[in-house]
Amino acid sequence: MEFKSVNKILEKSIRDHWDFPALSNYQGVTLSYRDVARRIAKLHIAFEQCGLQKGDKVAICSRNQANWGVSFLAALTYGAVAVPILHEFKAGNIHYLVNHSEARVLFVDDVIWEGLSAEEMPGLRVVVQINTFKFLYAQNEEYAAVREHLNESFGKKYPNSFGPEDLDYYEDSAEELALINYTSGTSGFSKGVMIPYRALYSNIEFAIKDAEPQLRAGMNCVSMLPTAHMYGMMFEFFFEMTIGMHVHFLTRVPSPKIIMQAFAEIHPDIIIAVPLIIEKVYKSKLKPIIDKNKMIMSIPILDKVIAKKFCTELTNSFGGKFEEVILGGAAFNPEVEKFLNKIGFHYTVGYGMTECAPIIGYAHWDKVKVGSAGRAAMNMQIRIDSPDPRNIPGEVQVAGPNVCLGYYKNETATRDSFTSDGWFKTGDMGIIDEDGYLFLRGRSKCMILGPSGQNIYPEELEAVINNYNYVVESLVIEDDGGLTALIYPDYHQGELDGLTRKDLESRMSDYLVSINQQIPNYAQIKKIEFMPEDFERTPKKSIKRYLYQRK
Repeated sequence: MEFKSVNKILEKSIRDHWDFPALSNYQGVTLSYRDVARRIAKLHIAFEQCGLQKGDKVAICSRNQANWGVSFLAALTYGAVAVPILHEFKAGNIHYLVNHSEARVLFVDDVIWEGLSAEEMPGLRVVVQINTFKFLYAQNEEYAAVREHLNESFGKKYPNSFGPEDLDYYEDSAEELALINYTSGTSGFSKGVMIPYRALYSNIEFAIKDAEPQLRAGMNCVSMLPTAHMYGMMFEFFFEMTIGMHVHFLTRVPSPKIIMQAFAEIHPDIIIAVPLIIEKVYKSKLKPIIDKNKMIMSIPILDKVIAKKFCTELTNSFGGKFEEVILGGAAFNPEVEKFLNKIGFHYTVGYGMTECAPIIGYAHWDKVKVGSAGRAAMNMQIRIDSPDPRNIPGEVQVAGPNVCLGYYKNETATRDSFTSDGWFKTGDMGIIDEDGYLFLRGRSKCMILGPSGQNIYPEELEAVINNYNYVVESLVIEDDGGLTALIYPDYHQGELDGLTRKDLESRMSDYLVSINQQIPNYAQIKKIEFMPEDFERTPKKSIKRYLYQRK
């Protein structure tokens, strides 16, 4: 792969598409590429006057919105390292990540800032209100004055006018650190994935040349996955900006109703989604009709007619204009996938992870194999650590320019994640067929995908639960679209304290409210169930998680 500077690609795209629409808040403001460039230029002046050096960290913690995109692009094109933080994290988690990343600037929503404390983040020079770019906090009066005189400083720097010829963004190199993406928010669990510019470039090249060559400037994309995660950030925002597309941020919780409404209005040319969205449409709209017409659908000729009607109906409900729906981030319900394949719906299931920024596997919709996660994506290699990779599942290992540099300030985790010959160990299990298609056979990592694409690590939730009285051990599982906590109580201790089983379970059921107050809203636990005996364990005394899964 021949590397090209990512920031120079962005510079050219902004220059070439100066008057095109760039970033919109759904049913709100639209910024053209000219507007984005102007805001970036002002932020660059502010960065410089606040003493920000190349390589310094800029944290961004807000809901999806146009100014999230501006802030992220401003950091990279200045030569700073972006640190996206999921806005749904609790205040303590945000403090921890800002400090761990050594961020000097924090862009933040008003609502989030209300729960934060500048004293808890002593390394910050300024905190910027993301909606208005006003300073909510400045370390000293000199930095505070920067914002007050920003328009004046901009006028001095560009006395005649500000045009495409004034763009001169930082020229990055392949191995240079572009961003740190944290896998979660909790100290002890969170790992800061160090994404180099080569990984961003390789993912962009894959999208332009292989996955979506039909996309052009002026086309539309709806951004509904969290931009703080690599999947949504790379393929619902960043790649689109490099080719002059128009990104529409939903800005609200992406419920199926809002998503479908946006699709109907915007008619996106590409759809990036998690399986849950299509599964919900299938269960609510299509399955009831299928169940009613099973007899008719068993007649071959009628079956084809009905299948075509279903495909048209589903395609129209997603805006009717897209080339394909790319699904990723979690396992796809086999029943739903078989149905989509049967009716000829334009979908594909990709495979990726934060550590590969994010793409690893992909196949175009007309080359999909049901149940697979595609083939090795452009620039990438996949191998299975197994004596018989076609038949005996082994760990999926990957190599190529998409792979991260390792984990920030965590040499042990970095060392443990690579083989002796330099391949990245994904922690997922799978096989590869004779055509090179990857079939995942389970995840040795326990991550659960949240309702809007957030990563939920059950070990973090279990760490909270296990702190409560009478809890011997807990296990958080996905259960009918929600989360259930399986708890093995200390019945013996309860008995010693004069509690019957029923009394103990009743008391422990009341923990639910308190537990949910300590964890993010997207990871709320719906119910607690009690185990009559201890969990089954491996020789290493780890719980055999796979025995308790319900999905």
